[in-house]
Amino acid sequence: MSGEWIDVSVALKNGMAHWPGDRPFKRKQTSWIDAGDSCNLSEISGSVHTGTHMDAPGHFLKDRREGIDTMPLDAGIGVARVIAIRDEHAIALDEVKAQEPREGERILFRTKNSEGLWNSDEFAKDFIYIPADTAKYLAERRVRTVGVDYLSVGGFYHDGPETHKALLAGGIWIIEGLDLGAIEPGEYDLICLPLKLVGSDGAPARAVLRKR
Repeated sequence: MSGEWIDVSVALKNGMAHWPGDRPFKRKQTSWIDAGDSCNLSEISGSVHTGTHMDAPGHFLKDRREGIDTMPLDAGIGVARVIAIRDEHAIALDEVKAQEPREGERILFRTKNSEGLWNSDEFAKDFIYIPADTAKYLAERRVRTVGVDYLSVGGFYHDGPETHKALLAGGIWIIEGLDLGAIEPGEYDLICLPLKLVGSDGAPARAVLRKR
């Protein structure tokens, strides 16, 4: 192993991009030392699917209610392969098949999303996503974890629920909202741990990579 740890998380801040209809992230300071309080204190609110986060099976599967607190630690800790996607519209099946994903592998897809979408606080509807047929293939290959570089594995206009259901039903843990702009394709050590929110359909996470 070599190299320094690289933070591939998106910083949570007021006004940041969020999925339309979701409650936006908000941090509100409630106490100030300068105002005579004993400490500075803040509270936060917003969707658990904002910024870098992970999805639990209960997010989309009616018959499986496992929360994010049930995630095995090795789903977010271990060797991961970053795959660069050339297609400018979707993480297409043919391009993924050519990479020969392996059983138990953690795969992070670096797309054009990482080249600028995170520079804007406006939600981008035309982000690159995983189509349902690609998701079904990844499930057939029994991949362990899949990560993407925008707010959803499924598209805004196409295959949103279908892609989520295919991956989650296939036992794949999902990382969404990565910023892979500084990451080259290859193998990395991955640490991605969501907050341990009991019964939650997802949770914010901090994700870091180290080149192997």
